[in-house]
Amino acid sequence: MTGAGKIAIIGAGAVGCYYGGRLAQYGHDVHFLMRSDYEVVMSGGLHITSPLGDADLRVAAHRSTAEIGLCDLVIVSLKATSNAALMELLPPLLHEGTVLVTLQNGLGNEEFLAKHFGAQRVLGGLCFVCINRTAPGRIQHIAQGRIHLGEHLRLPQPRTHVIAEVLRQSNIDCVVEASLAAARWKKLVWNIPFNGLSITAGGKNTAAILADPILEMRVRSLMTEITTTARAMGHEVPFELIDEMIERTRTMTEYRPSSLIDFETGHEVEIESIWGAPIMQAAAAGHAMPLVTHLYEELKVATQRATTPG
Repeated sequence: MTGAGKIAIIGAGAVGCYYGGRLAQYGHDVHFLMRSDYEVVMSGGLHITSPLGDADLRVAAHRSTAEIGLCDLVIVSLKATSNAALMELLPPLLHEGTVLVTLQNGLGNEEFLAKHFGAQRVLGGLCFVCINRTAPGRIQHIAQGRIHLGEHLRLPQPRTHVIAEVLRQSNIDCVVEASLAAARWKKLVWNIPFNGLSITAGGKNTAAILADPILEMRVRSLMTEITTTARAMGHEVPFELIDEMIERTRTMTEYRPSSLIDFETGHEVEIESIWGAPIMQAAAAGHAMPLVTHLYEELKVATQRATTPG
């Protein structure tokens, strides 16, 4: 792989539109699969507000992947709860050398893509970013934005560094990870407590969670359990990451995690990929996660109540 080539963005929410928009802004051939936002974006464009610079873009939007056609790089930013749809969405985009990069949350997404479309295609990217879709075609980037990029089940390849450099040249901070699995567990150290407690604590943003001493203590306990488990499974996740992540979260001010937004807007929360899959992976390796399991059960009750009529 010598360059990005033709790029498809599958999942045109906040993450897909922000990173795809940056790539388009810097001259790359980017094609967005859009449904609900299609008319708005076609008529008025895609708008990004960001401390790194605003962008008002005319982009190539499409209603189907068949309309997009074969691509060299496909960035998957759908919610993990929609993975089944990829069985129909991805085939029209794939030629022999097409690379798939999933920017989805949680565990199991690379495995899903590898199983159905070939492990040799698959990379994963972890987005450490505060970002929201505020209206159709409008993305608000609040803070951070680094992508940690790695290969599925192998060390970085030449293409890994090519993609990382393409991202960097598009005003996207990117680092290449020697172990994608370890990087996934590092992100879970943040995602599991903050996404989960934002729902179970009654709709609290990150600032409100850290302003409550009891909730902050629970955040730290969850982070410690996740880090301990990851290390027991052979992943290099340092305990120093806990303080680092909490202090970084204080700079986000009143950030509402994506799972809270999904919950409050009636969309399906990614319970299995963010909470269920880590519990299962740990159990398969002989490790229990009682604190994460308790939060997982709380979330299942909360989401079931939210979708139960009456």
